[in-house]
Amino acid sequence: MTTPPAQQAGAPAPGVYAPVYVSPIPVRRAHLGDALASEWTKIRSVRSTMWTLGVLVLLMVSIGIGVAALVAASGVGTESDPALGLGFFGLLPGSICVITLGVLTIASEYGTGMIRTTLTACPSRGRVLAAKAIVFFLLVFAITTVTATLVAVAQYGLVGGPEQDAGAWLRATVGAGLYIALLGLLSMAVGTIIRHSAGAITIMIGVLLLPLVAGLFMFTESLQGLQEALFTYAVPSQMIALYADVPPFGADGPSGWEPVLILIGVTGLALGAAYAAMRAQDV
Repeated sequence: MTTPPAQQAGAPAPGVYAPVYVSPIPVRRAHLGDALASEWTKIRSVRSTMWTLGVLVLLMVSIGIGVAALVAASGVGTESDPALGLGFFGLLPGSICVITLGVLTIASEYGTGMIRTTLTACPSRGRVLAAKAIVFFLLVFAITTVTATLVAVAQYGLVGGPEQDAGAWLRATVGAGLYIALLGLLSMAVGTIIRHSAGAITIMIGVLLLPLVAGLFMFTESLQGLQEALFTYAVPSQMIALYADVPPFGADGPSGWEPVLILIGVTGLALGAAYAAMRAQDV
């Protein structure tokens, strides 16, 4: 009688189990550090990061120093107006770059389908969103703060003006970095909810500019209260208030660190809504 083919191939006899293969590579549960490493690899590998942040730096430096040079050449207000407030002129257009990058950080993955791979590797949606938010925030905050500091020093050297205290310098540098990074986080939250890059960028640019444009056309007395609210709490107005020790738009308007605190609250609510949307929607 011939031997069965399975036994000829060296298979174990019936009732005898083969030893289980154990990989020499240690297996451990993934944690937030793994997600952070993954998101850092993504954000520094795509060209959109280099272009958006590169244009951000270019706009802040060129416009900021250019405006300071014009003010210094004209001599208007150089003795009474602080030079640090001129940083607003480069910060506003640069914020559009951060808005774009914030949306693309997650909405581009929905557009290409890469989000399926991301959530397969890390099924925890909260961990994915937290890792993206942390990496994005730290990167934008560091670049914006360093650039704002260099621009502030250059502007003060060109324009001069009254001496500024440590609080004013801190708001013009660290405060500007915090505000722009939070604005980018808000954009990322909107991109998570909308899941469409062009749509989310359009919404965020509308949030940035539409209140001021709408307020300009409110001429009737009945809309005066709404017009004042739009002018006071619009994003560009909040950026101006960041550089001011007193409310620049009325006694009740924000000033100092208050714009940053307001944006922290709004961004926190938006990120909570983004997390709820990620859990409720399939990919």
